[in-house]
Amino acid sequence: MRFPDGFVFGCATASYQIEGAAYEDGKGLSVWDMFCRKGGTVWQGQNGDVACDHYHRYREDVGIMKQIGLKGYRFSLSWPRIIPEGTGAVNEAGLGFYDRLVDELLAAGVEPFVTLFHWDYPYELYCRGGWLNPSSPDWFADYARVVVERLSDRVRHWMTLNEPQCFIGLGHYTGKHAPGDQRGLAEVLRAAHHSLLAHGKAVQVIRAHAKTKSVIGFAPVGAPRMPASDDPADIEAARQAMFAVNGQDLWANAFWMDPVFLGQYPPDALSHFGSLMPKIGGSDLATIAQPLDFFGVNTYSGSFVKAGADGKPESVGLPLGHPITAFKWWVTPEALYWGPRFFYERYRLPVIITENGMSDTDWVGLDGGVHDATRVDYLHRHLLQLARAMQDGVDVRGYFLWTLMDNFEWAEGVKERFGIVYTDFVTQQRVLKDSAYWYKEVIATRGEALGEPR
Repeated sequence: MRFPDGFVFGCATASYQIEGAAYEDGKGLSVWDMFCRKGGTVWQGQNGDVACDHYHRYREDVGIMKQIGLKGYRFSLSWPRIIPEGTGAVNEAGLGFYDRLVDELLAAGVEPFVTLFHWDYPYELYCRGGWLNPSSPDWFADYARVVVERLSDRVRHWMTLNEPQCFIGLGHYTGKHAPGDQRGLAEVLRAAHHSLLAHGKAVQVIRAHAKTKSVIGFAPVGAPRMPASDDPADIEAARQAMFAVNGQDLWANAFWMDPVFLGQYPPDALSHFGSLMPKIGGSDLATIAQPLDFFGVNTYSGSFVKAGADGKPESVGLPLGHPITAFKWWVTPEALYWGPRFFYERYRLPVIITENGMSDTDWVGLDGGVHDATRVDYLHRHLLQLARAMQDGVDVRGYFLWTLMDNFEWAEGVKERFGIVYTDFVTQQRVLKDSAYWYKEVIATRGEALGEPR
């Protein structure tokens, strides 16, 4: 298997997880800055004040990207670093950092893929209601315009929001992530709707103000449901389960994706949530459903279903002792076959895997190396399944490994190591893991090093 010319092998990161410099050069507070100050919210009371110190070490980090041979780098911008109050005055020092980062990437031959929002919401806007405020989509659009006017002469690839399932669901419903709220479901659905409006308005801004031809998407969680067998009935059951809305949570794929790609909330979402759904303005869905250029999706794991006696989907548990990552996520490589396949069938846009990877218990060995054979095997299996999807006709344009380097993993602190580069959080030394050298070979051979899909 050789991936086609133009296929982008990259890595992804997020601003709060790597940048540090949380209180430097005029940056404003984010909800994550404040969340980390609360007792009991983050493992061992850790925070992202320093993280990987990427703000000061970005040149070194881009040099590592060049060494690995990355074709693309997906990174997010810190909204409060650029506009400290969330609206109003622009912080030139913060915007200038991203200016320099983009230039450094281009000089290294790495294409920048910019995500406008990856969870570090401005604290001052949260104090004004945050995503519950009906002005929040306009706040986001104004921020997007500042960024686009500055960077779009060199940046072509854009994503609006990363994983709204998490920053809305975990941030405002369960309280496990910043800002740590536990709102009622009606309020959470309202915040979700505002976030989708923010996405649509940001796309409008990019189209109107970009100085180069833009390639735009967004990056929700994709939670694949996979057939327990190759029986057509099981495949159809998995397809139905994949896009059903039937739980009292916000993980349903179609709830977030149908408004963006099909211009409507799925009918079962409207019936399931009923009067809890927010009032939807006459032009809201048209605003949300702006034409996009690709279907971005973050996928780490999936679950299996079969057709029940009545043909309806039934969940199928995994065998006793099934492989699991350090983060206690099931290892299901087939997710990168069935996920892209079902998403492509439904939404008919080229697919980019915007995140995929695993946490492991990595450390520097006595020989000075980091030997993460389990991660190499995980990535190998997943990329083979992605190649299989492509051979079966799915138009996949890129794969972004999560993540470049070990970082601040949100509420888990620094204990969950997802990187292919080891970070010593005391010395800030970077050590390329075996997986980084393996990925370098995969990129250099355009996937031939993987062998045949199976």
